[in-house]
Amino acid sequence: MGLWDRIKSTRLYKSIYRNDYPDTPRNQVLVILNSMVLHLHPVKIPKKQVRYTFTFGLGGTSLLMFLILTLTGVWLMFYYVPSIPGAWFSMKALQTDVYFGQFARNLHRWAAHGMVIAVLLHMTRVFYTGSYKPPREFNWAMGVVLLLLTFLLSFTGYLLPWDQLAYWAITVGSNMAKATPFIGAQVQLMLLGGYEIGQATLIRWYTLHVIFLPLAAMLLMGMHFWRVRKDGGISTPIPYDEDEAEFPPQPEAAAD
Repeated sequence: MGLWDRIKSTRLYKSIYRNDYPDTPRNQVLVILNSMVLHLHPVKIPKKQVRYTFTFGLGGTSLLMFLILTLTGVWLMFYYVPSIPGAWFSMKALQTDVYFGQFARNLHRWAAHGMVIAVLLHMTRVFYTGSYKPPREFNWAMGVVLLLLTFLLSFTGYLLPWDQLAYWAITVGSNMAKATPFIGAQVQLMLLGGYEIGQATLIRWYTLHVIFLPLAAMLLMGMHFWRVRKDGGISTPIPYDEDEAEFPPQPEAAAD
């Protein structure tokens, strides 16, 4: 018995890995199915999905930008003070007094711009390749919601430095919300936390930016990735005919 065979026969190895080394098609499938991360991907995909020029990795790029935003955002939270007297000065101190503070803030800012661009390009690619067609229309709808959340994350983060740009952006945004038919005044009151822009406004937008919107985005991204697998692969739409049965006939039935 070789060294590798002795290692695989140990209780430690078997407690970590539930299947043998993926040297056969069956073991390769088991590796995908038994992995916490890899099981998100289909076991088999059409060959053209592997080509980089078909997807350009735009979905993965969007996820990478979100991860960078999460890591740098947590770093910035250690120094940011969500109060009217302290918000602007804490951002100023972050750029001048904190080691790598300006680098972290600039990385966070450029990743936010990159995520907006990547999500827009990703949805353009999905539309251009027809990957929104049945049975993928529900996943397309989730992608539209994720695009909206991306815009809201970018907008709420734009307000946190609490400078003149932020103040007037809140003014314009809340007045746009006020134009909502029937409930406009209530929506504006909810966004401002009162009848004028103040401390309650900053706290509400800060809470949206660091808690509610990121959690909603993570939940929908998890569902989005799961639907990609359940819908049959990365991007190529499955042929669909409304006149046919829900499940295609098996080879035996077709032969009969």
